[in-house]
Amino acid sequence: MSKKLRFRECLEHLYPYLKRHQLKLWIGLFLVVLMQVIYAIMPSVEGQITSQLQYDIMYRDSHIQMDKIVHILGILLCIFFVKITSQFVSAFFLTDSIQKTMEDIRQSVQAKINHLPVQYFDQQETGDLLSRITNDVETLSNALQQTLSRVIGAVCTFFFVSFMMFRINLTMTLIVYLALPLIALISFGLIKRSQPLFDAQQQSLSILSSSVNELYSGFDEIMAYNQQEQAKKSFDIANDEMRKTGFRAQFASGLISPSTSLVTYITIGCVAWYGCLQVLSGTILLGELQAFIRYIWNINDPIAQLSQLSSAVQSAFSAMNRLFTFLAMDELEDKEELVLIHEVDTIEFDHVRFGYGEEDLMSDISFQVHRGERVAIVGPTGAGKTTLTNLLLRFYDVKEGSIKINGIDIRQFSYHQLRDLFGLVLQDTWLFEGSIFENLKYGNPKADMSDVVKASKQANVHHYIHTLKGGYESMINESGSNISQGEKQLLTIARALLKDPQILILDEATSSVDTRLEARLQAAMEEVMKKRTSFVIAHRLSTIVNADLILVMEHGKIIETGRHEELLAKKGAYYTLYNAQFSQQ
Repeated sequence: MSKKLRFRECLEHLYPYLKRHQLKLWIGLFLVVLMQVIYAIMPSVEGQITSQLQYDIMYRDSHIQMDKIVHILGILLCIFFVKITSQFVSAFFLTDSIQKTMEDIRQSVQAKINHLPVQYFDQQETGDLLSRITNDVETLSNALQQTLSRVIGAVCTFFFVSFMMFRINLTMTLIVYLALPLIALISFGLIKRSQPLFDAQQQSLSILSSSVNELYSGFDEIMAYNQQEQAKKSFDIANDEMRKTGFRAQFASGLISPSTSLVTYITIGCVAWYGCLQVLSGTILLGELQAFIRYIWNINDPIAQLSQLSSAVQSAFSAMNRLFTFLAMDELEDKEELVLIHEVDTIEFDHVRFGYGEEDLMSDISFQVHRGERVAIVGPTGAGKTTLTNLLLRFYDVKEGSIKINGIDIRQFSYHQLRDLFGLVLQDTWLFEGSIFENLKYGNPKADMSDVVKASKQANVHHYIHTLKGGYESMINESGSNISQGEKQLLTIARALLKDPQILILDEATSSVDTRLEARLQAAMEEVMKKRTSFVIAHRLSTIVNADLILVMEHGKIIETGRHEELLAKKGAYYTLYNAQFSQQ
């Protein structure tokens, strides 16, 4: 992960997204500034009513000139109307631009996910990734929505109100200005101290999201093993940590408002005492003193607002850090599609060495496969069977040696071009929420209904689909739990057939079904492997007796190669595996 960004760097990363919708943003912010001009004028206009009353009582024998007061009230009404209208229009434009900005950021996160190496997802918790695309973006959205206009407004208020205060009385304004550094020191000092607490709060939220995701994804196992209490304890730990970090962050931020308010009240007391003396001496009018007291609160508002919004701002800063450090991560460097492959004639592993870290998991792997051959990969758990196919798909790159297709190193292909050659049928089936038709078309978006039906018939799943009320439009739920494991496996085979790949990888595709369904699956697999180069990671050795080449792996090495009869005749590792499996049946 990249280093932590400074606040300015976060804003620099955010600006290009805001820039795309800057017209509406600038209109909204202009209206915010207009509202602050009105906000600065209103106390003076209101004070004119008090000054008028003071004048009439002192110099016109209490004869109140109502026409002048009504005139002032009319001006106030017009000002209020302009202010309210500006608020509505500003809110519309700011909301629209900010929400479109958040949409763009979410799309960038999604695009980033598609360009990260598989290694990142192997090492990263799913909940943390979900937290970035949901919680972090939403935190930033809320902060911009709630704070951007208020921060801009606070800055404008400070300058406009300062100007109006200087117009009334210089000495009283200087008294207020003496207090401002103390208010700022308290506010920003507490903000600086509380920022690490908000970082911890955001991290706790990510851990809590991971915990919730784990609990729901493993719900069946939790219930089956009666581990509800243990699951509750795990959640309680994450939830309690969230409570603690949230309390520390919010409490530290909450100290700002009462501390600054205390200084403000003392300042108002001093100004009121001095101002009364000025009114009595005739230096200023009573309405001007009234307006000035209002201005003290108004000029305190920027700092008070910053203190009130500090939690949102700091949470947004933490969220921006996580988002933009994620978006700044190194992506996979892809190549242009310069190499053209029309037919896959040979696949060769040439002295391949690989390991996830410093330690090698695989060394000196060499073999060659010709077009249409079936290659079975067998061996105990952890032998490196799936790693072998992951290297073929370039989910990881080899440390030494090379993997070649038609004599060309696969690192010369673009990822898209390489993976377009493959079809996958895995033990852990993946179907998304949607219709069966949409799930099957995932392998070939250009396919029509006739293509889908043909592939389904070849995969022995057409009859099952027709037994469903909705047929091919029947919906698969989010987890795919409304379809049996065997039928899901047949659907993934149909999906692979629809893609019509040149190379097929079947990773223990029949290991999780009963023997009744295994025959249907085996027939479907035979269909999908016809005239294709196939790699079969086998759990049940009975399924690979007709393979053209069997690779026996152990501890990341190929220890035996050959056909079924040849390997049995050697009475080596394959012979032991085969007999051990059938002796248990």
